[in-house]
Amino acid sequence: MRDQTYNRKVMTSMVQSPQVSVSGTRTPESLPKNTQKIPPKVFCAVLAAGLLSLSGVIIETAMNVTFPTLMREFSVSTDTVQWMTTLYLLVVSIIVPLSAGLKARFATKKLFILANLLFITGIILDMTAPIFPMLLVGRAVQGVGTGIALPLMFNIILEQVPAQKIGVMMGFGTLITAIAPAIGPTFGGLVVSSMSWRYIFVFLLPVLLVSLVMGIIAIEQKNILRKVHFDIASIVLIAITFCGIIIGFSSMASTAFLSLRVAGAMAIGIIALAGFVFRQLHIDAPIIDVRLFKNLNFSGYSLGFFLFQSSALGLSFILPNYIQLVDGNSALQAGLVVLPGAVLGAVFAPLGGRILDIMGPKPPLLSGPAIAIVAMALLTALSGSLSTTSICWIYLLYMLGTGLTMGNTMTTGLAQLPQASRSDGNAIFTTIQQFAGAVGTSIVAALVAAGQSGASNQATGTAAGSRMAFLTLTVALVIQYALTIKVTVKPFSVRTLK
Repeated sequence: MRDQTYNRKVMTSMVQSPQVSVSGTRTPESLPKNTQKIPPKVFCAVLAAGLLSLSGVIIETAMNVTFPTLMREFSVSTDTVQWMTTLYLLVVSIIVPLSAGLKARFATKKLFILANLLFITGIILDMTAPIFPMLLVGRAVQGVGTGIALPLMFNIILEQVPAQKIGVMMGFGTLITAIAPAIGPTFGGLVVSSMSWRYIFVFLLPVLLVSLVMGIIAIEQKNILRKVHFDIASIVLIAITFCGIIIGFSSMASTAFLSLRVAGAMAIGIIALAGFVFRQLHIDAPIIDVRLFKNLNFSGYSLGFFLFQSSALGLSFILPNYIQLVDGNSALQAGLVVLPGAVLGAVFAPLGGRILDIMGPKPPLLSGPAIAIVAMALLTALSGSLSTTSICWIYLLYMLGTGLTMGNTMTTGLAQLPQASRSDGNAIFTTIQQFAGAVGTSIVAALVAAGQSGASNQATGTAAGSRMAFLTLTVALVIQYALTIKVTVKPFSVRTLK
């Protein structure tokens, strides 16, 4: 999702940040003497952490095509089955902000082993789950493992790879995680069509075991450990914030808005958010430096990133279900239909960054969202009569816009901050990325479920609910585009930021 040359300009203070995927460099004192070759152990360590991250994204995207099957097998509704994705992303978004402190306090190898064992435990729970709640428990355990593991690969690259090779290895690391959404839906569809959905977890178990062995052998400790205080009150408040908002959104389809489960949950989430912000402003070591949002340009890019990520994850939930429930295709066909778009998105992740490097932020950030809006508007207008062929072409168009937008929004947003604040800024973007996915998935699932509840059959109801969801995502993209135009074409002045 990021280019290399431009990123090195915003790299300096990222070594301690969670999921350092757009930045990072080291001081000359910390550079290894051999600046020409990547030690084999370091490469193996990066690959070990990369396989763990790859497994997390593959399961997340592969499970999307299994939802109709899970709904039938466990007799659950659309707004219930979506918790397979939402709960996972919710847990990851709560754990990720703690990763910088975890890395400073605990040895990298110990963190990697813990993350891997947690992920393996979650997989075993899911592959043997007799009831749906146990599936959710397994996904939550996997979320804890992923939240710890997600930063490790990039931290290893930034600390141990020679300076001249950081760009290459950052590209390699990005490719590992970017290719997972391309193969996940097809992998999930193939497994569901030929055998039980449980084999999605079975087939990934050997990958995790290989990752675990490689990590134990190859990962070495480079940074000096220090005691870090974890503010328990802040952790509780951020958990209540995310849970309250997500529960409120996901309950809208089955419960009145003014009910305790919807408005009440959202109110609790908002109150907890206010408490979290107040506490971050009054403690010495905040989990997230909320003062950065005083920079209105950074705030604009952050909110735009949230809206676009919500749209992307929401769409990845709708399409596989639409292809199966409305068009009557198999899970494998659903995976194959979205495969070309996912591949294009993976390819355009680095290409979009390269365009930013050559031409600056305006061309990609003004064209990418516009392309995505056109694609989402087409889905809205044609909903109810979308064929698999038209979905494939429109999704290709959407992913072209995504490739130009996502990584470049993150990179340009971080460039608005002073060097010393970019580590905290990256932590904010990483947390937003996970939480936005949970919000987008829960909202569109609620809208699809609302359409299904008032329809005579599932296909008609899914089409009607999808139309509402497509329209909602279109509005979100239009707001994102307006924000992007403001902060890119005519950014706020320094005087305004004061």
